[in-house]
Amino acid sequence: MRRLIIRPGAIGDCILSFPALEHLAADYTELWVPSPVVPLIQFADCVRSIASTGLDLVGIPEVQMPLNLRARLQTFDSIVSWYGSKRPEFREALLSMNPNCEFYPALPQDFTLHATDFYAAQVGAPMGLIPRIRVEDVEQRDAIVIHPFSGSKSKNWPLERFRELAALLPYEVEWLAGPEEDLPQARRFENLMDVARFLAGVRLYIGNDSGITHLAAATGVKTVAIFGPRSPQIWAPRGENVEVIAVKDLTDLKPGVVARMVNRLLDSRLT
Repeated sequence: MRRLIIRPGAIGDCILSFPALEHLAADYTELWVPSPVVPLIQFADCVRSIASTGLDLVGIPEVQMPLNLRARLQTFDSIVSWYGSKRPEFREALLSMNPNCEFYPALPQDFTLHATDFYAAQVGAPMGLIPRIRVEDVEQRDAIVIHPFSGSKSKNWPLERFRELAALLPYEVEWLAGPEEDLPQARRFENLMDVARFLAGVRLYIGNDSGITHLAAATGVKTVAIFGPRSPQIWAPRGENVEVIAVKDLTDLKPGVVARMVNRLLDSRLT
């Protein structure tokens, strides 16, 4: 069985679907995902970025897609796609090239269970699974990493509060930021597996509702996730070492509250 899995989405959404994707693994498994997620996939025989395949040209009228893409798609016994769930012209075009396709929709707005369980249910995987990323060659450090950003300003606890929190913590703080995020003293990485390796070696990670927070949790590092507008019941990172602080208004959250949570987690039997 040769299976192609196509999974678009933001970093956090993709990580939450990892258990479902791994459940779909076949004799040969190829996975097409967003470019940043490619280094994190550990169970597939071949991983390609969606952008590199020409898939975005499928189903667009009067646009010639790459000939090698058609030939490639026809080599699979099964194609499972979350891509193009709202584009009937894409689904029709893909089915015309390979009738062995299944299409799954994104998580609906009225869904109330955890997102990982939603994706698992779509493919017949068990409930309660935890996304995991295995990290090797980790350098252990007595430090706490803070990533004070996310994909939306509405999900960010104010940066000044993070700085106040850093002064209360029992270990050295290492700041983490993405390429376009304004924090001069922060560490930055081009490869998400390098980020995972950086996070896996510290005492604890603190972050907003973000893809990097999901990445931290998946490495197994102790994680404090700060949630505001989105429901943690649906979107919180999963893991044995994860604690979530959820508030309606992020500006109301005091650094001392987060510091106490950090200390409880550091002192817990999960050391």
